[in-house]
Amino acid sequence: MFQPWGLVFLWGFLMMPPAQAEPRGQAVLNIGPEILNKVFFQELKNQDVIEILKNLPLYEAMKKNQVSSIPLIGDLVSSFLKQIVWLRVTEASIPKLAFQLSEKGHLQIRIPMDMVAGLNTIISKKLIELHMEVAIIAEVSTVTDVPGNSHVVLSQCTDIPSNLRIELLQTFSFAINILANKVIDALMPTLPTLVKREVCPVIERAFKSMTSKINIWATLPVPIGSNFMDFEVLSSSIVDNTFQLDLNAQLLDMGGKLMKVFNDSQGSLTVPKMDGLKFNFIVRQDVVSAAIGALLPPKELAVLLDSVLPELARELKSILNNINPTASEQLGPTQIVKIFTQEPPEIILKVGSARVLQLIVFEVFATNQATRPLFTLGIETSSDGQFYTEESRLYLNIKGISSDHIYLMNSGTGLFSPELLGSVINEILLSVLLPNQNGVLRDGISLSAFREYGFDEAKVIPIQGALLITPA
Repeated sequence: MFQPWGLVFLWGFLMMPPAQAEPRGQAVLNIGPEILNKVFFQELKNQDVIEILKNLPLYEAMKKNQVSSIPLIGDLVSSFLKQIVWLRVTEASIPKLAFQLSEKGHLQIRIPMDMVAGLNTIISKKLIELHMEVAIIAEVSTVTDVPGNSHVVLSQCTDIPSNLRIELLQTFSFAINILANKVIDALMPTLPTLVKREVCPVIERAFKSMTSKINIWATLPVPIGSNFMDFEVLSSSIVDNTFQLDLNAQLLDMGGKLMKVFNDSQGSLTVPKMDGLKFNFIVRQDVVSAAIGALLPPKELAVLLDSVLPELARELKSILNNINPTASEQLGPTQIVKIFTQEPPEIILKVGSARVLQLIVFEVFATNQATRPLFTLGIETSSDGQFYTEESRLYLNIKGISSDHIYLMNSGTGLFSPELLGSVINEILLSVLLPNQNGVLRDGISLSAFREYGFDEAKVIPIQGALLITPA
């Protein structure tokens, strides 16, 4: 027998309106009605809902209802029922599911059922067919438990009286029509109760299976180089006519060792409305930074400047000659520039744009035999970042570079002002660092979870403080 799930608040749950509390995690997954329809319908099929409809005990339910409702004329009822040889559903379908908002703003699942029942009688050899339409409404709610975690549940399941229709598919003789109409009159109050009793538990199981599947999709680990990003569902809720999952993120190595835990120092996510999107995945910029950092671990690059970039070698020597002649005189034909990236880049996301900030250590050695650098610079750089997708992979391309601040960390040739080296340093970083990093970033990040939703391609959109990923 179907139980009213809305009574769960008696065990410490509080029903919530279809509005979203501020997300607590570092990522949010929003799933719209189109995907919910598709997944829920598949789960109904997995629960053999069509076979359950075909096996509805129409005759037994009709007989029980007739006898219990008119006990004083049981003989008359019996004579009417005895003319029926058998009555069963021969065809059944669910034409179209709909996740919709009610007038009160609650999310509902409308489940219409279309059936054809065959009626065989002792007064005719012809099969009498009845077309039956009935619909069920299952209401979806957000409940919050005592610790403050929210969950999505089915709160009630009921029929829609206005959607009940039973009619003959053919016209028969006067006597058969009278009998068929008696059957229809007996089925009208019986069918909705029968469908609720048999189908609502199936709907509940399908809904639980759907939410479980969505949770599994949301928590699929995302491989990032030799590491992976792991997600945990903190809460789920109803926002308008969508499912919204609040996710916590962790970066782990391939052995499962925790590499980075994210905190709330960057504040909570601002979640944009779906605006017709089938679903979207919103990831906070510090998680994006950690993902890109996992692809770009700290690295040292060394280049023989005269051999590889002779024009930039001459330019460096020329500028140094003006600001630090001692250093310029010591530069030999085998001078080496070393570039260190000691920390992962920081990604700053705004609406429609991405900036990549990096801290660089820049060392200049007079010759390839020198064990100590002539001088060491600390450089704060910024670049434009372009996120894009190909099929089901996410990529970042770093475009251009600017040395925003340059600091002299140490010098063996006296103090000098390094800002004048900005243009040549930019050219060196552009020629050495960026091609190397973009080459590594060509591996991209797998978005294989999108295939679970039925999409082969995705698009990515920078928004304020986060990255939005949605089907292309």
